[in-house]
Amino acid sequence: MSWRPQYRSSKFRNVYGKVASREHCFDGIPITKNVHDNHFCAVNARFLAIVTESAGGGSFLVIPLEQTGRIEPNYPKVCGHQGNVLDIKWNPFIENIIASCSEDTSVRIWEIPEGGLKRNMTEAVLELYGHSRRVGLVEWHPTTNNILFSAGYDYKVLIWNLDIGEPVKMIDCHTDVILCMSFNTDGSLLATTCKDKKLRVVEPRSGRVLQEASCKNHRVNRVVFLGSTKRLLTTGVSRWNTRQIALWDQEDLSMPLIEEEIDGLSGLLFPFYDADTHMLYLAGKGDGNIRYYEIGSEKPYLSYLMEFRSPAPQKGLGKDGCALALRLARAGGRWWKVLHPMPLVNGFGGRSLLSPCFQSETYQEDIYPMTPGTEPALTPDEWLSGVNRDPILMSLKEGYKKTSKIVFKAPVREKKSVVVNGIDLLENVPPRTENELLRMFFRQQDEIRRLKDELAQKDIRIRQLQLELKNLRNSPKNN
Repeated sequence: MSWRPQYRSSKFRNVYGKVASREHCFDGIPITKNVHDNHFCAVNARFLAIVTESAGGGSFLVIPLEQTGRIEPNYPKVCGHQGNVLDIKWNPFIENIIASCSEDTSVRIWEIPEGGLKRNMTEAVLELYGHSRRVGLVEWHPTTNNILFSAGYDYKVLIWNLDIGEPVKMIDCHTDVILCMSFNTDGSLLATTCKDKKLRVVEPRSGRVLQEASCKNHRVNRVVFLGSTKRLLTTGVSRWNTRQIALWDQEDLSMPLIEEEIDGLSGLLFPFYDADTHMLYLAGKGDGNIRYYEIGSEKPYLSYLMEFRSPAPQKGLGKDGCALALRLARAGGRWWKVLHPMPLVNGFGGRSLLSPCFQSETYQEDIYPMTPGTEPALTPDEWLSGVNRDPILMSLKEGYKKTSKIVFKAPVREKKSVVVNGIDLLENVPPRTENELLRMFFRQQDEIRRLKDELAQKDIRIRQLQLELKNLRNSPKNN
């Protein structure tokens, strides 16, 4: 019997990548040189946000997507943090709300004006303090409005209710720095990877660890839930220091379902999963390529489709879901790559992932299915009380036209005071970074010097008054 190759049918087998033209790219952006392992960019249907290099604190740019071309050096920035910005994420339900976290231990919520920034923004609509060390990750809950997760270098995950501006839960099960967080479809489970080489599946409201894997042969770096398939995918490094991906059953992390080596490069692999099309994208830090896979319900589970190659190495990536714009509904999805500084291109380039069927006159619902929209399924109180609900879906047949009616309202906090030795500790917040400590030290030195001069002048004035009083007492009229 002669051998015959096995051909697998897939509607995405001909997906290919297309580089945007120069006039549709962003140029001249001073991308951050921070070595923190993160994307450093975030994109939604209206704005592109990029963490930039700056002195004396952290900042990031927010650029409307239609404003392509060269970005001027004095372009307005969001620059309210006192330390380097480590992560930024757009609110999935309110398009002009973005969360950021920083080395200054704070998480801040920013409201971007219509049409983008006209001047530097230094005041956040909400500042959140709860971590004792720098904050490396922020994630919005996928189905609940105004629920935000933050992970700090104090090994804790805080759950913030932005309706009241306070942390409502704390997950304290990690023994080292948290590297990545990912939610399942309805947000009832949270998967984390940690520097202690463990993969965990956590029930976020109780903080209880449901499953835990000690990854000795596969040192995990990043994790992503594969939609509603009850599976996880992780990227990491094998014992031979080759880049590797592994597929796991979320209900049994004792052994991975499959492990597959990718290559021998050293850059961190970022996984992105499109739950609507069941497509997985792998992009490595410092690489110039993006690999596409299709996730199946039966073995071998993971099927290689195609690979996009580019000569420009990428530093971070952001994916705008195909639900967010008409052009994405017709093109399947748009990627934004952070490129390393190069002579010709220093900024951002768009990468569209296309299917040959996208030019069809008829709407193909199997390629562009229903997808999560901009309406939240739950309120914070409902989710905190234990309710789980799948995201509210929307159709792409007529393109993305519906805008969210939700408006972010920052909570009005009552002014509190904690007075110790005559000092209001909440009014006088202690320094959180070395630069802030130095600035406060020099301000205090100037204040002490000014007070000493004022005290010396008052001493001289007191002596003068004492002499005048003595002269008055010794005058002949008083005798």
